[in-house]
Amino acid sequence: MNFALIMVVLVLITGVVWLAEAVYFRKRRPADQAQPWWIEYPASFFPVILVVFVLRSFLVEPFKIPSGSMLPTLLVGDFILVNKFTYGIRLPVINTRLVEVNEPQRGEVMVFRFPENPSLDYIKRVVGVPGDDIIYSNKRLTINGKEVPLKPDGEFNYLEGGLNFVSTKRFQEQLGDHGHAILNQAESPSVQLGGVQRFPFRDNCAYNDSGFRCKVPAAHYFLMGDNRDSSSDSRYWGFVPERNIVGKAFLIWWNFDDLKRIGQSIN
Repeated sequence: MNFALIMVVLVLITGVVWLAEAVYFRKRRPADQAQPWWIEYPASFFPVILVVFVLRSFLVEPFKIPSGSMLPTLLVGDFILVNKFTYGIRLPVINTRLVEVNEPQRGEVMVFRFPENPSLDYIKRVVGVPGDDIIYSNKRLTINGKEVPLKPDGEFNYLEGGLNFVSTKRFQEQLGDHGHAILNQAESPSVQLGGVQRFPFRDNCAYNDSGFRCKVPAAHYFLMGDNRDSSSDSRYWGFVPERNIVGKAFLIWWNFDDLKRIGQSIN
């Protein structure tokens, strides 16, 4: 469901009724006659719908985390807020950027439209920006010839799909100014070669048994999940175009299963 499109349609319909009532119907209706329902309801809801539309389209939009691909940073069931202004002001629905503000930086957690199906929103961490040379070999990440700092941080256990118990290693990784935790399973390969698809600029990448190397094209980004061995990301379906950017995730505002997570910032 394209919620942005639904909001645009609602704003247009209720706005037209509200305007027609203000400039035409009100002046021609007897003072003692009540508004007909088909004017009263749309005209009353228009200001509320307009405020919600502006907030969601240009300032802040809520999302719910559906999978464990961003563990341990984000848990399944986390409700998060996404800053729609950070990466520029965009037209709703078509997502064309009107005003440039900031560009995504390595280490930031970004929501974007899935390149293979733009009606779906994905969330991953920015690993590579335009022009970056990305190497991920034997579970170590290298960017532009410099190995990304990584240090052990104990273990992390979780249930996958509610049934499968997973025990994995936790590490602290430093991407640019962003320090964050990632998960790695020693027995899993750096990339499941059978899952790699054909995608735009596929020739920018070379895969082998130990991992891959990719050159990020202009106006594109390379993203990976923090749960490195349980994430469908740029390793498999390619680069994220600039036009697919939705915004920067910055806050966990609710989690029904763990109230302590409320108010935590997303690093």
